[in-house]
Amino acid sequence: MNLETLETPALVLDADIMERNVARLRERLKTLGVPLRPHVKTAKCDEVAKRALEGQPGGITVSTLAEAEYFAARGVRDILYAVGIAPNKVKHVQDLRRRGVDVTVVLDNPAQASFVSDLPCLIEIDCDGHRSGVKPDSPSLVDLGRKVKNLRGVMTHAGASYNCRGTEAIVEMAERERSAVVTASRRLGIKDPVVSVGSTPTAHFARDLQGVSEVRAGVYVFFDLVMAGISVCRIEDIALSVLATVIGHQPEKGWAITDAGWMAMSRDRGTASQPLDQGYGLVCDADGRPLEGVIVKDANQEHGILAHRSGDRARLPHLPVGTLVRVLPNHACATAAQHRAYHVVRGSSAVEARWERMGGW
Repeated sequence: MNLETLETPALVLDADIMERNVARLRERLKTLGVPLRPHVKTAKCDEVAKRALEGQPGGITVSTLAEAEYFAARGVRDILYAVGIAPNKVKHVQDLRRRGVDVTVVLDNPAQASFVSDLPCLIEIDCDGHRSGVKPDSPSLVDLGRKVKNLRGVMTHAGASYNCRGTEAIVEMAERERSAVVTASRRLGIKDPVVSVGSTPTAHFARDLQGVSEVRAGVYVFFDLVMAGISVCRIEDIALSVLATVIGHQPEKGWAITDAGWMAMSRDRGTASQPLDQGYGLVCDADGRPLEGVIVKDANQEHGILAHRSGDRARLPHLPVGTLVRVLPNHACATAAQHRAYHVVRGSSAVEARWERMGGW
């Protein structure tokens, strides 16, 4: 099989690039002396997770209990469910634990503490005002810790790192992330606590992880345009793309139309707030080489509109009907979630495997 034989749109994964990305973070964390607990919400695939777990203790992070079920069925026995626990999920977690899966849940308020029973828990710490969590210096933190019957430690996620401009800003955010959980852990006074941090940007640019017991990251396996836009990776480090076919033109507008709209790319416009807006994705030729200045300017459900970012009609390359293009995603997690499988290549058009993905909640 090769790319020319696939029906489009199709999700393409360059395994050589992915494996380089995995090795990059593995070696970096090795020098810092901290293990990785990969976040598999990006991959949602056993074949990808196996590669991320090479050389690591074997625990994973998930964002849905469907992911926990999927990976538990494939032998993973140490799982952090890193979304705040809801009462209607406690029974499901208890069932997984009865089957020998060590699932830890996350909370940040007394209401959650009242219904988690004896489930092992981490308190989520707010290190950046991005979303959930307790401030590390909040008077309520210690009181919350007393209410949790089986408190294992603390965790945080520096989601605001995605908005950083320049690597020094990411370095500062990484230290802020580390300091927040270390401070919180000391205040709680837990013996041998879990002190968990994680985001792809901070994992790559942290200079000191003293006091941290594990790092979580997910999108690093593929990278994407948002990560390239904040200098965490290069365009050539993006392992994931959507294969699409040119199906028509609007020459007076300088458009080429493809069969990959927002159902194939997702509606994520994460680069819109960055200095370089990549539209719905950066367009490459069938071999994965970027077409200079060409982006998916707009998208309907099943139609992608390709144009030169300048708006100059004359600068759109000749793309006859039937031409295959590959579109790099803004957000790998969101784009991959639109597809059932990865079509695996290694720097060529030959498809060496099809790796199924799971989905849902």
